[in-house]
Amino acid sequence: MRTLLCFICFAIISSSAMANDHIKTIESKYSVKETLDRLSAVLTKKGIRVMARVNHAAGAKAAGLKLAPTELLIFGNPKLGTPLMQSQPLIGLDLPMKVLAWQDTNGKINVSYTTPAALKSRHGVDDRDKVFAIMTKALAALTGKAAGAK
Repeated sequence: MRTLLCFICFAIISSSAMANDHIKTIESKYSVKETLDRLSAVLTKKGIRVMARVNHAAGAKAAGLKLAPTELLIFGNPKLGTPLMQSQPLIGLDLPMKVLAWQDTNGKINVSYTTPAALKSRHGVDDRDKVFAIMTKALAALTGKAAGAK
């Protein structure tokens, strides 16, 4: 019985850790709004198209509910996304890319996104490693700049 309990605890911890490997989160020095304003500006400057911005907290408020500041920015670069979709059209379910800026229960502002490695794994795209490497480096740099990371 004790062995089974230990195994169940290990499985829960392992699955949580694996799930977190697919989401990259960094802390921002700025408010949710300012973080995404900064990200939008840097994306536009780099020629990356911002497609939409969703204010989840405003949507919750309109429904009579409370939600800490939470906004989603949707953006993409067809030069990177199209080759992925040529390899596996279903990756279009996860493209264009999305970045979520959100305030946690302690008031800390976070920036999160699904990692390109997670997309590669989820959709079984094995022939576009160079594209995934570019995406990984770009997302880290862009979100880091928006969040005021060193």
